[in-house]
Amino acid sequence: MSGDGTSDGISLAGRVVIVTGAGRSLGKAYATVLAQAGAAVVVNDIDADAAEQVVAEITSGGGQATAVVAPVGPAATADALVEAARSTFGRLDVLVANAGVLRDRVLWKMSDKDFDLVVDTHLKGTFTCGRAAAVAMREQGEGGRIVVIGSPAGQFGSFGQTNYAAVKAGLVAMARTWSLELARFGITANAVVPTALSPMTATIPAYAQLYEDYLAGEPIPSRYRKENALGTPEDVAPLIVWLASDRSADVTGQAIGIGGDRLTLYSHPQALQTVDHDDGWTAEQIDKVWHGTLAAHAQPSGPPSKDAAE
Repeated sequence: MSGDGTSDGISLAGRVVIVTGAGRSLGKAYATVLAQAGAAVVVNDIDADAAEQVVAEITSGGGQATAVVAPVGPAATADALVEAARSTFGRLDVLVANAGVLRDRVLWKMSDKDFDLVVDTHLKGTFTCGRAAAVAMREQGEGGRIVVIGSPAGQFGSFGQTNYAAVKAGLVAMARTWSLELARFGITANAVVPTALSPMTATIPAYAQLYEDYLAGEPIPSRYRKENALGTPEDVAPLIVWLASDRSADVTGQAIGIGGDRLTLYSHPQALQTVDHDDGWTAEQIDKVWHGTLAAHAQPSGPPSKDAAE
């Protein structure tokens, strides 16, 4: 990444981007690398000091950034983010809806409060920001990019994360829906599924020590980068840059994973097998065809391996 607004030939010069939850970790990496590629960035976070620090780092490096300190979820925050982009930089081209929280509990121990906070932040926050951004981009009439942030938890399920897995699956469905609704306006919508060492990843016991080693400056072992697609937040950021650029103008409605050394394109849900029966089905007939035909096609819950990141 060079300081002249290019990244391996990809420039975002003249583009204005909102990044929510940009005060630390993945969001900070997105905001910083987008700015290095030439974009002006609206940095959002609930931590004023963290947001201002990111802005300071960007501007001290010759970039453009401004901070909006507010929790995502309420429509007022979404409107404030769009207004900041327009009033400070004159336009809005890209939304990266990254803000999120964790409140992990198994189902029988999860409170309404734990569930609602995760839904309000991830799902409603992305909805309100996406709606405000879409309105602004449509008025602008020059297309745009919306990037939502998914998780392997939303692709495969995740023990102890009813709330988080549900919203992350919902965000992918939201992006696919928006890709249909916004196509005629030249606005794309895609989901990025990152796997990176972060405070969220640190809550996974298998990665706790690895995260501590990473914070201490140790390199991430190659086997984790390759087999677990687990890297740094900066390893994820190039995909955000690409999706924000002209190079991805024909890419929409996709869920794309990135982490460590691995790039992944996820499938859309599809029927595994269908069986027809004249005049409908009885419970006995369903039992027979399940054990005789469909059970062989059933898929287990959970990720393909024991390891899941972010």
